[in-house]
Amino acid sequence: MYVIREVLNCRPGKVRELAAKFRVISSALQESGRPSLRLLTDLSGERFWTLVVEAQVETVDEFLALEQSLMANESVRSAMAGYHDIIERGRREIYRIEA
Repeated sequence: MYVIREVLNCRPGKVRELAAKFRVISSALQESGRPSLRLLTDLSGERFWTLVVEAQVETVDEFLALEQSLMANESVRSAMAGYHDIIERGRREIYRIEA
């Protein structure tokens, strides 16, 4: 089992807008019978306007296939329009769950 985490640093004041986009993805996942995403915002202050998006999957290949299938969904594509305009930078972290 893996946790895949996207750590996204938004332009100032844009984290809520980005979270709304990922809520659409989370809803699409639930409609297809998959677990929803976990959405977290940073309160530490090291880097304000950070959104962390977590997904739990059995394999990394499953995540990559899921990512492709989501982009085939018209409501997800529509919701993610303008995504790159509100992100300053980001990274993907992949963790294997050991216990």
